[in-house]
Amino acid sequence: MSSGWKQGEQYVWASAAAVTVTFAILVTLVVVVLINGLGFFWPKRVAVARLTDGSLVMGELSDRERIPDSEEWRVQFRTGNRDLYGLDFRWIEERNIAELTYPEEAVTLERQEFGNFYGFLKAVQRGDAPRPSAGTPWAVLGELREFVEEEAETLEAMGGELADISRKMEGIRRANLKLAYRGEDSNQAAIAANDGRLKDLRAGFEARNEDFSARVTALNRTAATFTDVSGKEKETPLVMIVRAYRPNTLSRWGKIRVYASKVKELLLGDPRESNTEGGLFPAIFGTVILVMVMSVFCIPLGVVAAIYLREYAREGWLVQLARIAVYNLAGVPSIVYGVFGLGFFVYGVGGTLDQLFFPERLPAPTFGTGGILWASLTLSLLTVPVVIVTTEEALSSIPVGVREGSLSLGATQFQTLVRILLPMASPGIMTGFILAMARAAGEVAPLMITGVVKLAPALPVDGQFPFVHLDRKFMHLGFHIFDVGFQSPNAEAAKPMVYITTLLLILIVLFLSLGAIFFRNRMRKRYQSAAF
Repeated sequence: MSSGWKQGEQYVWASAAAVTVTFAILVTLVVVVLINGLGFFWPKRVAVARLTDGSLVMGELSDRERIPDSEEWRVQFRTGNRDLYGLDFRWIEERNIAELTYPEEAVTLERQEFGNFYGFLKAVQRGDAPRPSAGTPWAVLGELREFVEEEAETLEAMGGELADISRKMEGIRRANLKLAYRGEDSNQAAIAANDGRLKDLRAGFEARNEDFSARVTALNRTAATFTDVSGKEKETPLVMIVRAYRPNTLSRWGKIRVYASKVKELLLGDPRESNTEGGLFPAIFGTVILVMVMSVFCIPLGVVAAIYLREYAREGWLVQLARIAVYNLAGVPSIVYGVFGLGFFVYGVGGTLDQLFFPERLPAPTFGTGGILWASLTLSLLTVPVVIVTTEEALSSIPVGVREGSLSLGATQFQTLVRILLPMASPGIMTGFILAMARAAGEVAPLMITGVVKLAPALPVDGQFPFVHLDRKFMHLGFHIFDVGFQSPNAEAAKPMVYITTLLLILIVLFLSLGAIFFRNRMRKRYQSAAF
């Protein structure tokens, strides 16, 4: 026992215990997120509770807990119907529930606004839609929803055409601004020609917009009337219905299909209901693009700085001071980087670019406002110390004899660096890349003042020239968690979305890290023999 104590065996056990506790905490976190996130999509049965006072309550049973300082229990109903009740949830003591039933005709309605509706289908208004072949109201609703979905796709295509015309009109307007800013007499003819094109485009836009509005009005006449458990009626246009099903009669396969459709909407759809429902595709896309753009700036800068400090700079007080500065930068709070990015990149560099290349648009900023480019550069400065330290450590771990052997064979210092040192140090460089990427994906504070927004109207990458728009604002999963969890007016309804977004952020960081680890291991196997 004393021999093992003297050899430091207790430190080995202490380290193992610390790793075990950390791993247990990590597993617990992932399990909690998985249960609360993935379980939210599973269709739940709709219950009708008859209370002892004769009133009725309808909704999903979402929670059950003991009443504080009592032996009694209470249950939480997700009653939905926010446009009728003003609330989404209601707590009821179990002793006040006289009867609990699950009617087969109960309908769960997911809508574009006002959240879920729980009730019964009363009637369907066909409007201008073709007469359905089915007879029962539920079957008629299914057929008309197919028609509405097809018509909605047509309207979406028409909306895209209107957006294209609007972009062309905006381009002509900006061209006129540029010509007017130059103030040359010869530009008056060009301005007049642009005005003629603008007039033609505006006429075409108004004609198509009238047709678009008429079709939207006609589509809204195809609606369904639902009643809540107390008999109150609510008419809902079918175009506003996202999903409608009878959960109490769904088979296992039917529930799986509903679950799959919700997951598909989450990954490919846009947010709705103040980001508490719908999809997260813009936030997922923005997070991945942010990490990719950040890596383009961060990795080369960090690697070059580390190469200079380790291979070219002479050791002295200046180099030691630079290393101390790098280590200190790694500990600077992220919000400080955000303030620096706002002042230097957004107002400094972006404002200068506006004055040089877009003076006719001022005071409306183009690059002099937050965007994904400035957010990526800010995160690059935040993570570059990690890349510098790991790259320098990887270069320093290569034996001196490798360098001397290469130089003795006639290779230059640059050839030694490129052909021998960097390949051997590549696993360490990839380690720095993994650490930088993981930190950048989870940072929120710098993004809040350099370009992230609650809801982005357009993605940073699309089919419009120049295809990559780094001046645009973007959405981010980390900020989405903050916004939904702490800024939502309905915190209880937003709670599942917080878990789901957290799960997606963990998965994105995990997949990106696994990809980098895969390449790092391949490099390590390829060059591990060169280290001996």
